[in-house]
Amino acid sequence: MYFERIDKIIASTGMMSRSDAKKAAKKGLVKLNGIIIKDCSTKASENDDLTVNGRSVRYKKYVYIMLNKPKGYVCSTDDPSSPIVNLLLNEELQRLNLFSIGRLDKNTTGLVILTNDGEIAHRIISPSGHIDKVYRVQTKFPIDRALSKNFLDGITLDDGYKCKSAVLDITDETKCTVTISEGKYHQIKRMFEAVGNKVVELNRVSIGKIVLDNRLNQGEYRVLTPDEERLLLE
Repeated sequence: MYFERIDKIIASTGMMSRSDAKKAAKKGLVKLNGIIIKDCSTKASENDDLTVNGRSVRYKKYVYIMLNKPKGYVCSTDDPSSPIVNLLLNEELQRLNLFSIGRLDKNTTGLVILTNDGEIAHRIISPSGHIDKVYRVQTKFPIDRALSKNFLDGITLDDGYKCKSAVLDITDETKCTVTISEGKYHQIKRMFEAVGNKVVELNRVSIGKIVLDNRLNQGEYRVLTPDEERLLLE
C-alpha cells in the first residue's frame, strides 16, 4: 500500500496547488475518512476517503491524457511564439505541468499523450523501444506504388541518415498510412521529400497500442481508460 502526504495527493490531481491545499486544510475543508484534517503532512493511501470541501480526491501518482491535437499548437512546455497543447487542458490538469510523449510539430494533428511519467515517456520515444507510430498522410503529388519497398528498405534523409524500415500503405492516389518505429525531426515529411513528394496533411492515429479515440474532436481530450493505461505500461 502506498502512502503520501495529503497536500501532495491533492496537488497531484490538479485540483489546487500544495499551498492552496494547506490553506483549505486550515479552513477545515479537508477531511480524511470523515475527520477534519488541518495538518497536511498527514499521510493517506489510495484506500482512504479524502475530500476537499466535499469533493472526493483519489491519489494517482501518474496521469495519462489522450489529446487530439489541432493545428497551430506546439508540444513544447514553453514556447513564446505559439500556444502550447497544455493550454487545451482544464486548469486543474494545467497545474500538473504535463509533457507530451512523442511531440508533433505545429501543423501536424492527431494523437498526443500527455503525462507526468518520465520513465514511460522515455521508453516510448526511445528508438530502442521499437514502439510503432501510425500516421495518415496526404501528399501533394501521386504516390508511386513502388515506394512501399523503398520505405521497407529504409529511406535516406537529406542529412544522410537512413531511416529504419517503415510500412507504407497506399489508400488513394495521394493518401496513405505510414508506420514508423522512430521519431526523427519532421521524419515523415522528410521521407517524402527524399523521394520527390511533399506532405500537405499529417495526422497521427496511434502510438503503440494506444489508438486515437475517433469520438474526440480536434482540441478535445480525455484520461486514458484503465485498459488503455495497462496497454501503455506493458
